[in-house]
Amino acid sequence: MFRSYLRLLLFTFGLLAGIQVPGMVKDYSQRVEAHVLESREALSGFQETAERFFKGDLQALVRHYRSSDDPVFLSDANSIESLLIRNQLLEREWQALQGSWLSRSWHVLVQADPQLREETLKGYSYQILLVPEAIGWGLGAGFLLALVVESVLLLVGWVILGGRRKAVKESWR
Repeated sequence: MFRSYLRLLLFTFGLLAGIQVPGMVKDYSQRVEAHVLESREALSGFQETAERFFKGDLQALVRHYRSSDDPVFLSDANSIESLLIRNQLLEREWQALQGSWLSRSWHVLVQADPQLREETLKGYSYQILLVPEAIGWGLGAGFLLALVVESVLLLVGWVILGGRRKAVKESWR
């Protein structure tokens, strides 16, 4: 009886943990989108200058600033380059989040930018989404957690008992 309750408890815990995945992916995607828009806006003035004088090439604008002896231009070159690097990172993240829900989930769980993931986790509030992805993640995680923990406990019990099974009395008569 205890084993059945433990199995049910593990499944429920896995279910609740699993349904958080789509919510986390959604929050991460929204955070990346907001940062991408902010990054594009920060570069827009420099992009306009690059369009006017360098055929839209921001790297050429940075090279032009770097070739100056003026320390203000050199400092601006570093600032623009930092904005460009950040924008490229965010654009790559945004592109990675445009695939199927499975590829988005995999990206957020395994390949996401650590700083953005940490920022998302700090602002994340637990939620229960009733969408197919959340139900799938919940059922899968619940089943997997219950299966793995019960298998480990059975293996530990088997090792402790030395591979012997308790004799079961048949009382069907």
